[in-house]
Amino acid sequence: MHTNSHIEINQNALQNNIDFLKKLYGKKVILSSVVKGNAYGHGIPEFVRSAFSCGVTHFSVFDADEARAVKKELQDKVSILIMGFVSDEDIFWAIENNVSFYVFDKIRMQKTIKIAKKLNKKATIHIEVETGMNRTGFEKSELLWVSKMLKENTDTLIFEGLCTHFAGAESVSNFYRIEKQISNFTTAETFFRKENLVPNIKHSACSAASIMFPETRMDLVRIGIMQYGLWSSPEVFVHYLNSKKIKKDPLQRIISWKSEVMSVKKVNPGDYIGYGTSFMASEKMKVAVIPVGYSHGYSRSLSNHGRVLINGKRCMVIGTVNMNMLTVNVSDLETVKKGDEAVLIGNQEDISISIASFSDFSNTLNYELLTRLDKGIPRKII
Repeated sequence: MHTNSHIEINQNALQNNIDFLKKLYGKKVILSSVVKGNAYGHGIPEFVRSAFSCGVTHFSVFDADEARAVKKELQDKVSILIMGFVSDEDIFWAIENNVSFYVFDKIRMQKTIKIAKKLNKKATIHIEVETGMNRTGFEKSELLWVSKMLKENTDTLIFEGLCTHFAGAESVSNFYRIEKQISNFTTAETFFRKENLVPNIKHSACSAASIMFPETRMDLVRIGIMQYGLWSSPEVFVHYLNSKKIKKDPLQRIISWKSEVMSVKKVNPGDYIGYGTSFMASEKMKVAVIPVGYSHGYSRSLSNHGRVLINGKRCMVIGTVNMNMLTVNVSDLETVKKGDEAVLIGNQEDISISIASFSDFSNTLNYELLTRLDKGIPRKII
């Protein structure tokens, strides 16, 4: 566990976001909180506890390790869905612990049936169909085989869900591709209905699709980035605003990343700062060292570009971001001393450094930046 910085999760902001999303989707739609990638960098243990207290009772993860982390915190109080990797050993664990999971190929289907029979317990599965993303999912030509397996193994399989995933619903440039995927999913659903196989839940929408294509909300929505107070893309945000009379962002950012000044020193004109020669002082300068670097998730690409809030002012990162440290120009601050708070993401007084601006400086996606935050950084709910 690091002590050089900490991450804060704002409970009130999360409650605001969950309330907004539930109102948007309506009471009949299940809100599944996507907490893959260590809850998008927010920390699974802390975030799921906070989300549960906000009324969330369904969580979606990528693999069994993440499912175990949710299970450890909330036990049997919530439903858990694994959307990605599941080893044979994990299938045993998932079935034994009533954790549902995607089945998207013949091998996983056959292994699930075999393991469920061995355990003498039904496996709760979601059949993922390929609709045009070309990643995972049963092809149209395989659906007859899938239906045969479901019918012949009602003693071992619970057909809980039928699902798919869209290939870039956050961008208007993918509009026709997504429309085709929606059509393909409808075709798959119709096929299963004709086979007298009706899933308990149909789902396809991520955050972006739930806004850009409301018809994809179905019975459950898998919401990741929006619950954390961010939009999938500017296009999605503008699309939402254009549908409303009041042009106001309804989401609140829930994460702050804070550190402190480790040391302060003066630099003479002509001296280089940090490794190499990427920054040379053109005048007398005062610099502060912050004990955070790329090993903690502060991208090296923020060298000579990033910003840090110290004593209510935005200060520029100068020199190369190191593995464990970065240097900041604090020449304009009247006073600065060791131990002063340094905000890497979040607010200080009336100034903020948003994740979006943070991402712009480093040329990374919101998602990528957040998931890179070191798991060893302490997280706490405020």
